[in-house]
Amino acid sequence: MNRALPSSVAARRVFLDGGFRAATVRIANGVVAAVDAFDARADVVVDDGHVLLPGLVDSHVHFNEPGRTGWEGFATGTAAAAAGGVTTVVEMPLNSIPVTTTPAALAAKREAAAGQLAVDIAYWGGAVPENLGSLDTLLDAGVVGVKCFLAPSGIDEFGHLDADQLERALAELAAHDGLLIAHAELQEHLGDAHGPVFTDFVASRPPAAEVEAIRRVIDAARRTDARAHIVHVAAAGALDLVRAAKAEGVRLTIETCPHYLTLRAEEVPDGQGRFKCCPPIRDGANQDLLWEGVLDGTIDAIVSDHSPATAELKDNADLGAAWGGISGVQTGLRAVWTEARRRGIALERIVPLFTTGPAGLVRLDRGSIATGAPAHLAVFDPEAERTLTVDELAYRNRMSPWVGRRLRGAVVETYLRGERIYTQGAGLLSRNGREVLV
Repeated sequence: MNRALPSSVAARRVFLDGGFRAATVRIANGVVAAVDAFDARADVVVDDGHVLLPGLVDSHVHFNEPGRTGWEGFATGTAAAAAGGVTTVVEMPLNSIPVTTTPAALAAKREAAAGQLAVDIAYWGGAVPENLGSLDTLLDAGVVGVKCFLAPSGIDEFGHLDADQLERALAELAAHDGLLIAHAELQEHLGDAHGPVFTDFVASRPPAAEVEAIRRVIDAARRTDARAHIVHVAAAGALDLVRAAKAEGVRLTIETCPHYLTLRAEEVPDGQGRFKCCPPIRDGANQDLLWEGVLDGTIDAIVSDHSPATAELKDNADLGAAWGGISGVQTGLRAVWTEARRRGIALERIVPLFTTGPAGLVRLDRGSIATGAPAHLAVFDPEAERTLTVDELAYRNRMSPWVGRRLRGAVVETYLRGERIYTQGAGLLSRNGREVLV
């Protein structure tokens, strides 16, 4: 196949309206012009063993530029996204320097991103004690919403909100129909972690820290009628709270991550900082309940929470001292599909959580193959199977908890606005990603 932009892509299995069927995607000016019957004469005909998916949307990534580009950066981060079939990412307001809590900081981040993007990018702002009362300026500058922490974030420049400040932030955003996303753990439930034993680290951040923080967000969202979202839910004990809140009409959504759905605390080796994240990976019984939340619609999105750091910070046998964060933007679909298949769950059940789920959260017209939508596509081989190696990773710091694990599935090609930007054999082919400002 050549690099010319195709005007049609056909496949025997195209993900449309929640299921797979034969179709041809017609493309004009970078958008889907029509979806027609399968045409064997299309410019690109996908191998019968592969499926054609909408480009994935990952609404939770930390690329850390400017300021901590040594941890990742826009060039490597978006290249890794393309290799994972992700065509749109939403960048978090930390751990860059400056943190994205002012329009000026957003402008600095946008300047740093210029010319480096392999995929499209939108931005989160941040809510900290110092900028309450001016969150509307971030919304006006084009962020999709603002993020807060309810416990210390791990960096001094991004402070957390107490109960009163959380309510103030939600009330302020409600006036603009803005979205607040929350890292939901409460400091009073957190203990100190020391040493290499992984289960000791898990015990230092018990499920109650999450459950009570989520209860706080729900109560405040109910009182303010604000839109609220809980990031990286790990504690399945919170799911009944979420179900009840949604049934009541509280404007609440939640996400979980591939590491919580595929890794189990009792199987994590001790002294391996690459498995450390906050909230922590929990046990298999908890994971089973998270999968119930995926299948019954309680969980709205599966996103990576791609949060890398240098080997010096991560590779520490003392799990209290190692930096917390999982690198996963490149491997999310493969990891989750591996576990879903083991559980007898069809691919079409999980695809929406990687596409329309996160896209709907940030109100972007992404994640579906439909007339008028951007022609963002991913060709996926669901039957491929191989052991993940360090050499495959496009991250600046090539660490992953899935290295050495047998993963099912492979992203064969990725298209951005109809242009093939990645192939499994050649790697990244172009950098024509764009900013998406709301």
